[in-house]
Amino acid sequence: MAQDPVPATDPAVYAEYQSKWSALPDTPDAWVARARDVAQVLAQDAAQRDAENKSPRAEIALLKHSGLLKVLGPKKYGGGEQSWEVGYKAIREVAKADGSLGMLLGYHLLWSTTANVVGTAEQIERTHELIISNNYFVGGAVNPRDSDLKIISDGDEIVFSGQKHFNTGGVVSDLTVLEGVLEGTQDDIFAIVKTNDPGIQFAYNWHNIGLRLTESGGVKIDNVRAPWTDALGWDAQSKRPREDVLGIPFAGLLLPSIQLVFGNFYLGIAIGALEFASKYTSTTTRAWPFGGDNKDSATEEFYILERYGSFFAHLRAAEALADRAGEQLAALYARHGSNRAGLTPQERGEVAEWIASLKVVTTDVGLQVSSGVFEVTGARATASKVGLDRFWRDIRTHTLHDPVAYKRRELGRYVLLKELPEVTWYT
Repeated sequence: MAQDPVPATDPAVYAEYQSKWSALPDTPDAWVARARDVAQVLAQDAAQRDAENKSPRAEIALLKHSGLLKVLGPKKYGGGEQSWEVGYKAIREVAKADGSLGMLLGYHLLWSTTANVVGTAEQIERTHELIISNNYFVGGAVNPRDSDLKIISDGDEIVFSGQKHFNTGGVVSDLTVLEGVLEGTQDDIFAIVKTNDPGIQFAYNWHNIGLRLTESGGVKIDNVRAPWTDALGWDAQSKRPREDVLGIPFAGLLLPSIQLVFGNFYLGIAIGALEFASKYTSTTTRAWPFGGDNKDSATEEFYILERYGSFFAHLRAAEALADRAGEQLAALYARHGSNRAGLTPQERGEVAEWIASLKVVTTDVGLQVSSGVFEVTGARATASKVGLDRFWRDIRTHTLHDPVAYKRRELGRYVLLKELPEVTWYT
């Protein structure tokens, strides 16, 4: 591998886990426990790694050692063959310790299963075999706010060109999902290509306040080629989209699936903030001596107990909603995965609104908890070495991905007017 043009973490630091986690978990609970084990490793130096802001090659190696990249993949290729319901819980657990890694795991699980939603049966099998048998990590250069990549047809190949201001995990990925519009049409094409293609040129300019280890900077795509057979959901002979794949409501599940990734890592980060803060309060925060009702310790302070109780109650409610939304989406995949034409617009729309509800709730409670914990930890908790601020910075950064106000409006129209959400890049 060529030397990184920017400082990167060393995969050797997690080498011991390759043998420690050599066997994959075999039950849903065991997979969630594995995610919890990964979180415990990441929590040991999360604040330091956030401050150093190095490209997360070691952390991706840790995810590979853990098997979590394979949790949704078919067993016949070496995967866990778990449902999305389990995948979302795993994302949440990792995000409790490290929001960046929770986000990277979530995006990988979405991109590595994209063919399940918009690919043909043959493409699904071929993609799974490629990704799962090689334990590849998948990034994506798919930012709808930018102009679409331009695609031209050149014989048996399609050629992508253009640029994106944001991509996620690309710098540390093995494969990259590209999306663009075929020249002379309004038709989108997704394809998965090798990240080491010389036409994929990263800007290395991710210097934002939060989610610092996600490598979400810009990328230029310069004449990157893929065979027509890799155009997901397209017929390679006629060079037309297949209506039985892309012309049905099932293809619209891709966007609710990624929105539910968002809600789960927001929730994980918020729970992580509460857990981190509670340990700090129990060990370091001092009681306030000028309140007229003085206590011996901070954990006896009425206002501190009240705030923690309120945070905990709201997070429990959000977690119940996240589990319900995960169950709803996983049920659709289970019911219609082998007969995708059976999914109705009503089913798709209703599950999208469960997920929109979670997006609203986790945005609100995540920002409230991750900022509010400073009120119950005290002034010394603002020290950089403590690292409590990273939870708020992570949630604040990604909750600007798409304005939650539009989710509230969408839900309002659903409640008042019984309107299903329009299928867009964000719903």
